[in-house]
Amino acid sequence: MSYVNPADFAKKMIDAGEAKVFMSTRDTLIRAYMAGAILALAAAFAVTVTVNTGEPLLGALLFPVGFCMLYLLGFDLLTGVFTLVPLALIDRRAGVTPGGMMRNWGLVFCGNFAGAFTVAVFMAIIVTFGFSEAPNAVGEKLGHIGEGRTLGYAAHGAAGMLTLFIRAVMCNWMVSTGVVAAMMSTSVSGKVIAMWMPILVFFYMGFEHSIVNMFLFPAGLLLGGQFTIGDYLIWNEIPTVLGNLVGGLTFVGAMIYATHHRTAPARGAEGDDPLPVAAE
Repeated sequence: MSYVNPADFAKKMIDAGEAKVFMSTRDTLIRAYMAGAILALAAAFAVTVTVNTGEPLLGALLFPVGFCMLYLLGFDLLTGVFTLVPLALIDRRAGVTPGGMMRNWGLVFCGNFAGAFTVAVFMAIIVTFGFSEAPNAVGEKLGHIGEGRTLGYAAHGAAGMLTLFIRAVMCNWMVSTGVVAAMMSTSVSGKVIAMWMPILVFFYMGFEHSIVNMFLFPAGLLLGGQFTIGDYLIWNEIPTVLGNLVGGLTFVGAMIYATHHRTAPARGAEGDDPLPVAAE
């Protein structure tokens, strides 16, 4: 069967985290760059579908194609390494240190941003015919998304910041579930189906994904969005990164590790009350 049981994919999660710590700088950056670029293309695709059809659900249904492609190609998102790499540290894998974990996170962040920014520039050129005319309908949409998701939060002060953070936590709860879900199957079709579901949930619910935002907000600034780089960093990217870290590590990585890798003794084990015996 293609299904992998939880105890086995929990070990695969730790193994994957360990491998990422020791990956070369070149490979880490290349894989992160391509992951950021592909996810940004998927976001641009979803926005285009939404604008052309007027149906956000259709855009959300199709967005996961990018996540599935980048995962199957072996590329890395910051949201995924936030969940997997700490497990190798928690499991005390040889040579895995906090410094190695932070190195991986830093390289993946830079690579993801470079890839997403590349697509932001490309899309800005496409929707304005090389900045020779006003943005088309898709460009207008891209230009305004960043306003509500920066200034909109800022208008609510601390309550807005809390809402942003919780949306980021919920986002990587779903996205990292998609990363882990792909390990539940050894078949391509099984991986795709398992990944598709949580990614659809995060995108349609409007949760905050740090790498998607690395595309949306630079694209918005290039297309005339009425917010600043400071607005983007303070009222979106930085809190989103922190929320993504908390969501993926707490609700996915730590939970699976605790119950499927470091399983508590079963009832009836030595020192516990014996299991009840059925009457004959």
